Amino acid sequence: MQLGTRWAVGGDAPARLSPDVVAAIRAVEGELLGYDTTLWRWTLTWLEGRPVVELDDGTIIRVTHDGAVTIENGDTPR
Repeated sequence: MQLGTRWAVGGDAPARLSPDVVAAIRAVEGELLGYDTTLWRWTLTWLEGRPVVELDDGTIIRVTHDGAVTIENGDTPR
C-alpha cells in the first residue's frame, strides 16, 4: 500500500484520479449536503496500483481489478 494524500470534503481531488473516481467522490459529497463536514477529510492510498479513497465517516471508494468504481459505506455498498 502506498500513501497518497488527504484533502477536505468539497476540495479539489488529486489530478491523478480518474474522472470516474472523482464522479464517485462528488456523488458521496452530494449526499452530505446539509451536514457539517468542515473537519472531514478524504484519504487517498494506492493498493496494487489502484486508488482507494476513504472518507473520515468510513465511506470507501475503490477501483476493482476490472476497473469498476465501487462505493462502500461500512458493510453496505452504495
